[in-house]
Amino acid sequence: MTLDRRADLILIATTMLAAAGWIFSKEAIQGLPPFGFVGTRFVLASMFLLPFCFSALKKVSRGDLFRAMGVGCLLGSALLLWIFAVSVSDTLGEGAFIMSLSMLFVPLVAWPLFRQRPPRMFWFSLPLAFGGLMLLSLGGGWQQSASQIWFGLAALMLALHFNFNSRCAQRIPALLLTCIQLFVTGIMGLVASLAFETWPQHVGIDIWGWFAMSVVIATSLRYVMQTTGQKHSTAANAAIIMVLEPVWTVFLSILWYGEQMPINKVLGCTLILMSLLIYRGGAKIMTKLKAA
Repeated sequence: MTLDRRADLILIATTMLAAAGWIFSKEAIQGLPPFGFVGTRFVLASMFLLPFCFSALKKVSRGDLFRAMGVGCLLGSALLLWIFAVSVSDTLGEGAFIMSLSMLFVPLVAWPLFRQRPPRMFWFSLPLAFGGLMLLSLGGGWQQSASQIWFGLAALMLALHFNFNSRCAQRIPALLLTCIQLFVTGIMGLVASLAFETWPQHVGIDIWGWFAMSVVIATSLRYVMQTTGQKHSTAANAAIIMVLEPVWTVFLSILWYGEQMPINKVLGCTLILMSLLIYRGGAKIMTKLKAA
């Protein structure tokens, strides 16, 4: 198996863990303050990873360390906006679809920032992916709400993070880079919690169970896999694959919360999957034609 194909499989698995994280987070913040949840979740996740990357931490240069912390600030800003949006949103599906737009913004942001033009097949697959997201988001009527604005801002921040994270992953070991970013995000969450939130006097054991799954599965494991996948993939390719996250999210929402799956959502998911197939298949055809 080639490194590119392995990276694709890792990123697909990452989208599944990310979708599960929506359920874990929504359940956990039923008993925990949102910013405090993000802060404790990400600090603990970074501590869980630290023993495995301590030797790499001693070898990394100061410049790379500060670069990783800067990328962590982008991630922290995006996730604080995201968890606030989750806390005020009635449905996970719509939020996941809006957030997934960040993956479509990634190649477009990379163009002016790094002079990295998106591949030709990206432009063929982009309209299908965008159309699918519109069907998923707009079906059944678009109800204006504050959460949509917060999800949109979080999506823009994630697009910036994705690009800079891809660059950092070429210089810093994936495990160490993930650990640093999670720690920075956690500190930002705790500071925001101390400034704006009050913790409850009692938290149920079930809430701590969701919290634990958020830390180990949806944070530590998920971000290690995402960073590893990005290391051996282009930003545009990874971005297209990450569009799968809302598809898994809507399936989990149907199973867990009983959300409906009308025809517009079925069509939307189909268009997204078609865009992935066109992008991956078309890229391989173009490569073979050039080689010939």
